[in-house]
Amino acid sequence: MPRQPAGPRPGRPDPAVLHRAVRVTAAACIGFYTFRYGLGQPVTATYALFGAIAIGVLARIGGSAQARVRTLGLTLPAAWALICLGTVLAVHAWTAALGMVGVGFAVAYGSVGGPRMVGLANGLQLLYILPCFPPYAPDALPQRLGGVSAGILLLAAAELLLWPERPPPAYRDRLAAAVAAVADLADRAADHAGAAGIRAVDGSPRAAGPSVVEEDAARARALALLDELRFSRCPQMERPASAGAVDRALAHCAATVRYTCAQLLRVRRLGVEGGPYPGAAALLAATARTLREAGAGLRASGPVPVTGPIEAEIAAFDATRAAGPDGRTEPVGTAAARLGLGAVSLDAAEGSRFLVLAVRVSRRAPLPPDDTPADQRPGPFWYAHAPAAALWWRRFRANLTPRSVYFQNALRIAAALGAARLVAGALDLSHGFWVLLATLTLMRTSAVDTRMTLRPALTGTACGAAATAALLIVVGERPAFYAAALPPVMLIAFTVGPMLGLAWAQGTFTVVVALVFTQLAPVGWRLAEARLVNVATGAAIGILAGLCAWPRGGGQELRRRTAELLTDSALALRETVAVVTGTGPAHGALRRARLTTLLTEASYAQYRSERHDAAGEGPNWQAALLAGQHTVRGAEPLLARMPAGTAAIGPAAAASLVRDADRVAAAFDLRASALLARVPLDGHPDRSATGTAGTGAAGARAAVSEGTAAEGAGTTGPAEQRLAEARDSLLDEHTSAARMPADVASLHTVDVVVWLGGLLDDLARVTAPAPRTAEAGSG
Repeated sequence: MPRQPAGPRPGRPDPAVLHRAVRVTAAACIGFYTFRYGLGQPVTATYALFGAIAIGVLARIGGSAQARVRTLGLTLPAAWALICLGTVLAVHAWTAALGMVGVGFAVAYGSVGGPRMVGLANGLQLLYILPCFPPYAPDALPQRLGGVSAGILLLAAAELLLWPERPPPAYRDRLAAAVAAVADLADRAADHAGAAGIRAVDGSPRAAGPSVVEEDAARARALALLDELRFSRCPQMERPASAGAVDRALAHCAATVRYTCAQLLRVRRLGVEGGPYPGAAALLAATARTLREAGAGLRASGPVPVTGPIEAEIAAFDATRAAGPDGRTEPVGTAAARLGLGAVSLDAAEGSRFLVLAVRVSRRAPLPPDDTPADQRPGPFWYAHAPAAALWWRRFRANLTPRSVYFQNALRIAAALGAARLVAGALDLSHGFWVLLATLTLMRTSAVDTRMTLRPALTGTACGAAATAALLIVVGERPAFYAAALPPVMLIAFTVGPMLGLAWAQGTFTVVVALVFTQLAPVGWRLAEARLVNVATGAAIGILAGLCAWPRGGGQELRRRTAELLTDSALALRETVAVVTGTGPAHGALRRARLTTLLTEASYAQYRSERHDAAGEGPNWQAALLAGQHTVRGAEPLLARMPAGTAAIGPAAAASLVRDADRVAAAFDLRASALLARVPLDGHPDRSATGTAGTGAAGARAAVSEGTAAEGAGTTGPAEQRLAEARDSLLDEHTSAARMPADVASLHTVDVVVWLGGLLDDLARVTAPAPRTAEAGSG
């Protein structure tokens, strides 16, 4: 596997890194010197120093200085529990190892609760590792608890007093900016619908309309701001990934605004014959207003939005779209194209309504009671009506499966740390906790990544050990020298480590621990040798654990999860069409698709954090994830707007629409099977620039599926053939609905057909290679 090129080294320290190093150094050294030399308590001094290092260096805490202090205060009870547990279980090596397995799994699996737990995990692990090694000294427990408390409290004081960190931009602010940009797109879509004509599929102007340059700039800005909502682009501590209702609502907002943006972009690419569509233009203008109100409501100082205005606009549009623009009979192609534009506009308006509801949940404002029919529950906002404890339990229970990367990582870490504790005890390694610390900090989610950390870790440790041995030989037993040298060396270690990489971090930290232990007891140059042996042992155990437990990391799991997502999406769309046509009940497929989406998102985020061969990344994973998300987000407003059995006129029409859904679902299933079998997905990416809308069937085709034209040309694989068959079927359905009187059933038929056509467009993009700029974490 080729090595990824290293980024340029900064010319000077990052101020945030330097300030953090100063805070940790000050807290650790003040606690250590106070207890070691002021009060003559070496045990308390040791735990004060390592308590500050564990939470200040190994852990990651985000937010403002006040928020970080609150987090540190909440960490104290967990720190006490782990210190007590480690002290008690240190009586035997096997009890300590069993405890390490339990603690390792529990703390690592706690990461499923959100980014705050992810950030604290390594630091909390160290607080068990420290006391679980000899000597077994339960009588020293008060000193240990006092030391770790002093270290964490001193770190909290340093957070407030020494260059307190400015909080990064809140996710709410990012989301509000993206929503405002999508509102601008809605305004331009309204201009399109109200103009004398709409731009053709290839983007060429057909009549008066918005400036192409201005529209392209608005589109690029909206897509760029939506891209900033990806978790990979956000600081880890600011991601709305916890199990609470507020974070769930913010994540729901991000997914909903993406879906709404996709529908607005379809308006631009649609080709409409027969003049303007004032009803759609008015609805899109109302959508823009609703989006702006939702964006303002995302900020804590803004007014909480309400759904009344957009619901009134949707009802008015539903009431008036049955008639043509002036009540005259239109050609079939024109009518089909207008119906398609109306369906897309209505979908965007429904997206803005759902966005307002999600914003209200994020602001803890009340929602109307869940009126989802019993056989279709849970509804899209089920979490707004559930107690907080139930939400957390649901998250932990849902991931307690080998299908979850959270579960896999927790099991891998627990097994590695337990084995490392047994090995350190069996070999009676001096300072054996370094073995576990090396395993904890060097092990990655894949065997390849773990192996890649071995060389820089050993190189850095060897260099640090050599420098330490020379220092101990030259200086000898002079504690005063080591006491004076510790603060500057610690400051350098905590500054250059994050900036220059793993080798520098291991090397400088080796010198730091040597300076600490020479002040606690007389040591010789063999301390450096013990450090090198322990780090090598811990890294080897981490590699073996990675080879035995899910060695491919997120890659293999992502393939399975994505295939399952496409399969569950197929079941969800079948169920949705069955419900709205009255041909079958709901049986939980939409709920399963929601759960599979969450598991796939986690796998995708981990996959993007690992090393991969750029030439073999496979299909566009993000496009597959979006296809699943759009299936769920599109089904929710359809089910909310259409009572069961209202999407078709008579049994024959219902059966025809169900067959269309089966064809689309079959295309999803075929993509899933190809992913599992690793069959190349033949086809071409979005070819929207190659087609041109026209009259008759061509206009209807653009309304059904504007993303790909001339579907049968140039396609070879069975997946593309299935896509073409499904498109043709939807085209026929759409044209047939346009020939019928424009009543509720025929309009609902068009809404379903246009939704299915959009899913086919999403599915077609799975064949395209992932953009090199798409790094991680769909929101």
